[in-house]
Amino acid sequence: MELTDDLDLNKIADSGQCFRWKRLDDRYYRITAFGRVLYLREKDNILQASCTEEEFRKVWSGYLDFPTCYRQIRERIPKDDCFLSAAADYGKGIRILRQDPFETLITFILSQRKNIPAIQSCVEKLCRVAGDFLGTFDGEDVFSFPSAEQLLRLRCRKCGEEACSWKEKGETSCSLGYRMPYIRETVRQWTEMAGADGQKSPQESLQKLSDENLLNRLMGFKGVGVKVASCTALFGFHRLDFFPVDVWISRVLEDQYPEGFDRGLYSPYAGVIQQYMFYYYRSGRPDGKGRNRVSKRENGK
Repeated sequence: MELTDDLDLNKIADSGQCFRWKRLDDRYYRITAFGRVLYLREKDNILQASCTEEEFRKVWSGYLDFPTCYRQIRERIPKDDCFLSAAADYGKGIRILRQDPFETLITFILSQRKNIPAIQSCVEKLCRVAGDFLGTFDGEDVFSFPSAEQLLRLRCRKCGEEACSWKEKGETSCSLGYRMPYIRETVRQWTEMAGADGQKSPQESLQKLSDENLLNRLMGFKGVGVKVASCTALFGFHRLDFFPVDVWISRVLEDQYPEGFDRGLYSPYAGVIQQYMFYYYRSGRPDGKGRNRVSKRENGK
């Protein structure tokens, strides 16, 4: 498949939205999602995938959000917003993945107060201990992300139990700390939703909610605040208007928009704009020589 400038595997992998992309080489990744393993490589402006054309069309095209035109989203940025124009140009190629909502919820709960490498390590431990074996790839055993039922079967001393499933599987620890009881309770709440309101699954029930109601419902899970709920809505339920605010986005708003930032200008795609901001600042840009010159009035406020 021929590439456009709106797909950059390196940028997606570094954008903080996914934790099961393993980099094998420059622009070459092993991706584990939906109980499947996929190799993706960018080479000579061609996207190479290790699956059939039919599987790519049915599974991975949607996962990579190919139906959305990101160029049109960037064209919404006012030309006098020098910072955001630069951030969008720098982040061009990031796409919001359509990830499994349950996996997204659990991984963002355990992501709290951890950097991305530490999050990835915790997620892989969790999969090795509770997930299904998918095969050996590049000399490494790879496991699926656990289902709610598999997570409920985990035993953990942090939850008041004497046994530890991680130690039984040869891991020194789970590295989850205070997050493990949160995960246990959230999974219990999730499973209790099954069959509620006549829906087939908790995911289906949540997907039918409005953005506001989805946010409130997600915040009802144990250990889920507004940031984790917003990340889950954006990256798991593909609600592209959510604008999670973490330490990086707080810095952007303080440094570049001291008089306020009007997210409404970019609705219903404010989450895409957030990703450009996050990636730009986390990558060490801008050089810090001055604030964005767009004022409240110029920014539509």
